[in-house]
Amino acid sequence: MFYTKTKLPTGRTVKTEITDENVFTKCPECGCELPVDLAEILSDGESDLFSTSIICSRCTAKRTQSHLRESATIWLSVWARALKSQ
Repeated sequence: MFYTKTKLPTGRTVKTEITDENVFTKCPECGCELPVDLAEILSDGESDLFSTSIICSRCTAKRTQSHLRESATIWLSVWARALKSQ
């Protein structure tokens, strides 16, 4: 069994078992709380809790849209230059 241990200001220590239902993180972009499956995150054998962040689906969609716009702009720029050189 894995658990967290927190010492309260009163001096009392509280232990909480870590389960697949009580592990959460916050999206680093918008701060919304997300449930985490530690087994899934650590299953590749290379991930760790200190360097891993999870981005919510809404922020992932924003990043994807932004990346697609940037890619389209670059592609159009290259295409325009190619047309000019003909």
